Amino acid sequence: MILAHKGIDIHYTDTGKGKVVVLLHGFLENLTMWHVFIPELSKRNRIICIDLLGHGKTGCLGYVHTMEQMAEAVSAVLKHLKIRRSIFIGHSMGGYVALVFAEAHPDSLKGLCLMNSTSKADSPERKANRDRAILAVKQNHKTFIRMAISNLFRPKNRKIFSKEIRLVKQEALKTPVQGIIAALEGMKIRNDREVLLHFSPYRKMMIISKKDPVLNYNELIEQTKNTNVNVVEFPDGHMSHIENESLFLQKIMHFIENI
Repeated sequence: MILAHKGIDIHYTDTGKGKVVVLLHGFLENLTMWHVFIPELSKRNRIICIDLLGHGKTGCLGYVHTMEQMAEAVSAVLKHLKIRRSIFIGHSMGGYVALVFAEAHPDSLKGLCLMNSTSKADSPERKANRDRAILAVKQNHKTFIRMAISNLFRPKNRKIFSKEIRLVKQEALKTPVQGIIAALEGMKIRNDREVLLHFSPYRKMMIISKKDPVLNYNELIEQTKNTNVNVVEFPDGHMSHIENESLFLQKIMHFIENI
């Protein structure tokens, strides 16, 4: 389905009936990452998947896509569908967008799951890495994508999931250069939202992977201290929905059912 928004098209899917669950993909991904889970999740729930700005079949708004602009696009879809309250599950960058939405519309959330994501802003080191990534994209975006996707998996899983990695790369290569750079620029300047883990009324869960090559396990655990965030730990990398597929589905179904 398509929604016109600020002169571009936003692509989304709407499947099933029941509690509304909004699934937000990560950087270089699109809503197809959720396809394997929709048949099961939509048996009892209404599942909304959205292509974020500059990803999938959603257009680019500019040369920087802030997390606020991405959250506005999500909000536009939910408003169009007349959805008042929902559960958000965001993978990586999708988690950053979910946090912005949660900050702007706290009464619209019933639950928030950050999956291989963080509530903290980029450190100076991470910002420098984003700048290096932008240069690499400008030089050869296809090489950047192929390396970036492989590096999301736990090293020992790169052979085990070689077929799945190839498919993820195929989808990622559909992302326009402008969309890649705009997302990197937007993630680089996002605000710290750790306070939301401490002071928010809705249910919260963080899926944390012990061997995540992107996010520091100890830092993520630290964020959840003295909060009522339910922490789920997986043994592998940044791509829990692939590396720990069945367990991931089990955990998010349990999270949704208990709200």
